[in-house]
Amino acid sequence: MLVNAYELGRQPFALAQPAAWLERAGFAVSCLDLSLQKLDAEVLREAGLVAIYVGMHTATRIAVEALPRVRQLAPNAHLCVYGLYAPMNATLLRTLGVETVLGGEVEPALVDLARRLRSGDSPGGQREPIVSLERIAFEVPDRTALPKLVRYAHLVLTDGSTRVAGFAEGSRGCKHLCRHCPIVPVYQGKFRVVPVETVLADIRQQVAEGAAHISFGDPDFLNGPRHGLRLARALHDAFPGVTFDATIKIQHLIEHRDLLTELRASGCLFVTSAVEAVDDEILRLLGKNHGSRDFDRAVALTRAAGIALAPTFVAFTPWTTLEGYIALLERLVALRLVESVPPVQLAIRLLVPEGSWLLRLPGFRASLQAFDPALLGYPWIHRDPRVDRLQQRVQARIVECEREGLPRRAAFAAIWRMAHEAAARPAPELPDDVGAPIPHLSEPWYCCAEPTAQQLESF
Repeated sequence: MLVNAYELGRQPFALAQPAAWLERAGFAVSCLDLSLQKLDAEVLREAGLVAIYVGMHTATRIAVEALPRVRQLAPNAHLCVYGLYAPMNATLLRTLGVETVLGGEVEPALVDLARRLRSGDSPGGQREPIVSLERIAFEVPDRTALPKLVRYAHLVLTDGSTRVAGFAEGSRGCKHLCRHCPIVPVYQGKFRVVPVETVLADIRQQVAEGAAHISFGDPDFLNGPRHGLRLARALHDAFPGVTFDATIKIQHLIEHRDLLTELRASGCLFVTSAVEAVDDEILRLLGKNHGSRDFDRAVALTRAAGIALAPTFVAFTPWTTLEGYIALLERLVALRLVESVPPVQLAIRLLVPEGSWLLRLPGFRASLQAFDPALLGYPWIHRDPRVDRLQQRVQARIVECEREGLPRRAAFAAIWRMAHEAAARPAPELPDDVGAPIPHLSEPWYCCAEPTAQQLESF
């Protein structure tokens, strides 16, 4: 049984790809997505191997909560956890009964493990490498055991209409070394390309299920710019009416600006980009390889190409000041991006997990508290308590806005007032034009945040 804890409301490639490998090797595979389904006691009782995918912090928190119940329902199954967050949390996971931890290109190791279990060879300690970056021959993902695509996050257009959204991956890993990124400790600057024909075959089966939009889950769609362009062309040639979105670094939007017009012509509606901050010193500490004003350039370039930019942020860090937070809000107003930013992005607090390359910053570890297994990270307290209080207030207000169904502009206005109050400054009136809504997925992208009570109840 392959289990997905949570992946931003997307039908998980990271279950469908290993499912294809395991089925080709002759195994019966069941898939379970805890974002939509509850643990199946009957199926778990029959499982010889339960492998849980943790591709992000929220997923790992949910997996940690679910593991005791999984062990109870499948007392004889071998427990495996795989994905980006598995190696960095290996010590904790083993205390919870996990016997095998895998990261990187995990499919060969999963098949080898399953074969040894089938032969009656008790692992007796992990034999597979915890992290493997060997090049693999990707299969066409098998999505047949997953919930139907229509149950997952969908595309919301500016007129309020929606489209079924599929999810594909054209590459894994990343050639960049941003210090706060969870990809870096595993892939360490390497990335692996999925052949265009394999990606297109995966998209074809999702279009047959009703997908009219594809969200590319690559850490960066232009890590290999020619590969990304080939993917966009192939998608448009095969399905001219299907649109897509992708994640692209600010640096790449500028370096490969000559590709943006063709990406738009191929159906790109919007690009998610991890801007993270508008403070040059914070960007340097995070190793983002772009400056504050590069953000402005990227906005201009994408707008000129007709592509909406959806920036994401780590709004609260140990180096954030109240003035700096207000400067971030002011920049969003000046660039008319208020409607382009999900409110949750304005509450994100820097997570420092085990293995983070932030720990390599001279003196940074000394500013952290002891590792907290409940948080799955090293807590930090801001030297200015007003900043921490503001983050807590912003987070709470965003939850209220979501509960009330308020639009993004209304949530932003509330945050705008709170930020100025925290700095003992009068809040200027917001201009009438703070930007128009952009196409977006119904479940917002974010790097890390606390799982909700509903997510924790899913198992």
